[in-house]
Amino acid sequence: MTDFPSIGSLLGKSAKKDPAAKAASSASKDINGVEEKFEKKMHEIDLKKKEELTSKQASSLGLQYIDLAAFPINAESLKTITKNVAIEQKVICFYNVPGEIKLGCTEYTDSIKELAYQLGESHHANSQVYLISENSLQKAIKLYDNLPIVTAVTKDLNITDEELEKFKSGVMDFRSLESQFLNVSISDILTLIIASALKVSSSDIHVEAEENGIVVRYRIDGILHDVATLPKEQWKKFISRIKLLAALKINVTDRPQDGRVTLKLSSGGLDVRVSTMPTIYGESVVMRILHSGTKGVTFDELGLRGDAFAKLKKEVERPNGMIITTGPTGSGKTTTMYSILRTLNKPGVKIITLEDPVEIKMEGINQSQVDVSRDYTFAKGLRSLLRQDPDICLVGEIRDLETAEIAIQAALTGHLILSTIHTNSASGTIPRFMSMGVKPFLLAPALNSVIGQRLVRKICAHCQEEDVLSAEQMERVVKNLETLPEVEKKNVDFKNLHFYKGKGCEECSGLGYKGRIGLYEIFVMTKEIEQAILSDQISEYTIQELAVKGGMVTMVQDGLLKSLEKITSVEEVFRVIE
Repeated sequence: MTDFPSIGSLLGKSAKKDPAAKAASSASKDINGVEEKFEKKMHEIDLKKKEELTSKQASSLGLQYIDLAAFPINAESLKTITKNVAIEQKVICFYNVPGEIKLGCTEYTDSIKELAYQLGESHHANSQVYLISENSLQKAIKLYDNLPIVTAVTKDLNITDEELEKFKSGVMDFRSLESQFLNVSISDILTLIIASALKVSSSDIHVEAEENGIVVRYRIDGILHDVATLPKEQWKKFISRIKLLAALKINVTDRPQDGRVTLKLSSGGLDVRVSTMPTIYGESVVMRILHSGTKGVTFDELGLRGDAFAKLKKEVERPNGMIITTGPTGSGKTTTMYSILRTLNKPGVKIITLEDPVEIKMEGINQSQVDVSRDYTFAKGLRSLLRQDPDICLVGEIRDLETAEIAIQAALTGHLILSTIHTNSASGTIPRFMSMGVKPFLLAPALNSVIGQRLVRKICAHCQEEDVLSAEQMERVVKNLETLPEVEKKNVDFKNLHFYKGKGCEECSGLGYKGRIGLYEIFVMTKEIEQAILSDQISEYTIQELAVKGGMVTMVQDGLLKSLEKITSVEEVFRVIE
């Protein structure tokens, strides 16, 4: 098919030779200019009609109306709401001065009402909602592009030391909180909950909707304690407040969400990881307090003792191989791994971690977080990690054969690999690897040592008293202590065994315990264990027997020795192990 020239091009060419054609070309340009002006005018008329329609709609809803097209919105007002929330909720904060906040929205929904209420509470201000057009919203949202990224994305909870101390001073223990909750606002309830949790050294805050109220519980030294029951009618406002601060979707209540809140204390920052989950009476909220700014537990402070400490210290100093920590969820595996990293974190050494999620931030270490939703798994992350030329790698958890095989190959090719696995004891680690499909001839030379552990509560030093054991308990204790390795057994006076407990006092909130410490069993690879792996004699019982024969102190024995040293109680040892 022949391509014909356009009329415009013909006019242009002819105009060079023909004055009439030149005049026609000029007339064509004038027509185009008129058309553009006409289209612009029609667009303005259309926008004006939409603004008028929005104004009428606002009147019918009993709301005020504003056109933000030419309204000056400053950066501080814009930052009141993050860009993500603005887009999702179709809302903008166009005015924020002390005592007054003004929001503009295209639809006046329940979630907008809650957002306005929570912003008013958190800023101690009167909040007003205006109806705006879609055009106003889009022009306002474009202003986010002019903001520095760091200030436009985060939402912090500002708590001064004065506020924190005010609430802390009224808390004698967690049992005295309920009456205080009933006399404070929603925003102050959150401050009170966090301040009280810090006062009693709680690691997690659970806020759960039940049939007749809201139950607040603290996890203190691994044990959940009921703190208070709040009125049911406060639930919706409370959870909206939490979601707003954690940058979660306020209007999503039928699926789990995860977020994070940074507490801006004048003494430093504190991260709180927030998790919500739908239940039949409302959403359950768990807030984990992450003390990322603290020094952290060092290798010497873990609670390792005697021969176990010496053996593990030697294995940590090796340049390659695998060190595996095992135990159930909440047994302190991550703390142990990080205490080892603190020992190894020196100039001239490159350390990379792969975690799910990153809970403790450390300087001098490259930390990466897996994201299964984006197909960034432990296996794929570990493969990439090894291309970064690390000396030491921490893999949060070995869950499958692919991750296990890559980790083992890395250990065999000159890297020190630290990781965790879920089993009940150190001796169960090797059978667990075998059940994944790991080849025995690769595992045996790669594995340096295995740490089995649990966490027990420490007796409160302020209310310590002697504990009188029953005949049955004493028989059980002696039976376990009699099988100790000779190097440990000679230090135990079997004719004069004394154990202790906590009576309960103000310092420990009447619990008798304060703080936690690890119980450990550690075995290193020996010729006997290696031979058992290679000959397929890999039952948990066989490995346990060989490890004990090689001088391993079991977790229960470690616990009983710490009971004799007045660190923990016999009851606590048997609670977590047997």
